[in-house]
Amino acid sequence: MAKKPVILLAIESSCDDTSAAVLKDGKILSNCVASQSIHKAYGGVVPEVASRAHQINIVPVVHAALEQAGVAKESLSAIAFTLGPGLMGSLLVGVSFAKSMALSLNIPMIEVHHVQAHILAHFIEAPRPEFPFLCLTVSGGHTQIVQVNDYLQMDILGKTIDDAAGEAFDKTGKLLGLDYPAGPIIDRLAKQGKAIYEFTEPNIPGLDFSFSGLKTNILRFLQKNHRKDPLFIQENLNDICASVQDRIVSILINKLKKAHQQTGIQRIAIAGGVSANSGLRAALKACEGSENWTIYIPKFEYCTDNAAMIAMTAYYKFLNADFCGQEVAPLARYHF
Repeated sequence: MAKKPVILLAIESSCDDTSAAVLKDGKILSNCVASQSIHKAYGGVVPEVASRAHQINIVPVVHAALEQAGVAKESLSAIAFTLGPGLMGSLLVGVSFAKSMALSLNIPMIEVHHVQAHILAHFIEAPRPEFPFLCLTVSGGHTQIVQVNDYLQMDILGKTIDDAAGEAFDKTGKLLGLDYPAGPIIDRLAKQGKAIYEFTEPNIPGLDFSFSGLKTNILRFLQKNHRKDPLFIQENLNDICASVQDRIVSILINKLKKAHQQTGIQRIAIAGGVSANSGLRAALKACEGSENWTIYIPKFEYCTDNAAMIAMTAYYKFLNADFCGQEVAPLARYHF
């Protein structure tokens, strides 16, 4: 008798992207995402607005994912979803939908940790890293160095003690009068400038990060130069962006070097939205030669929030029969 295929529907709704994906025997068949542009008007994600948009988007996104994959809902083996961390209202929409759909189809559910899913996005397509490897997870809400020993066995070696790298990009963008999200804009402008301004590198012991002091340093730098010349930002925007990006990247790379020295691990991966930053990617590629690292960088579509990474993580949990019950509730703060 032929073995029954493992077919999973995965849902991601941790922030402002509603995403659904279908996986069959470890292969992604579809990965649909509905983004919310309305938050640009507010300079950041508004939780209430995000949760309401998820309610509007989730049915059509799930329908599109199943249709694109050519899979009937009756063929599903289980439904996976992001349990946390994230915005409570946004998570609640995805979790509630998954629970209802799983109950109606009488199939099991699989809860997934959002950051672990970012890391396991590396196993969606080749080249896939061998264990153990170090993964720098960088986004608007997270900055961590994780030692990945197996698909579901990970140890956090360092984390931010205050703000995340992505937040530092976005808050700087706000000070510069750039649209939200500012990270990609700063990245683009930095390519046209030079890193001629010196910003603070926090003296944080161990492998932990801090970006609050850097944000304050940037604020005071801009205020001081604006008082001298009201056109300073406008006339030096590209160089400011290049200098800010250079410092954020150097903070990340220096901690990675320290993690490599402590563990001896030379396989280095990055994950999360900030891993799309061209400055960070270039700095990591340079380390392939200078540090003899092997670098793993996922496709852009798997760097930002997406359900394919949720499906990939859920696949390994399914193989371990690691399911959850209907009593499960979303966790805005969720540690692993």
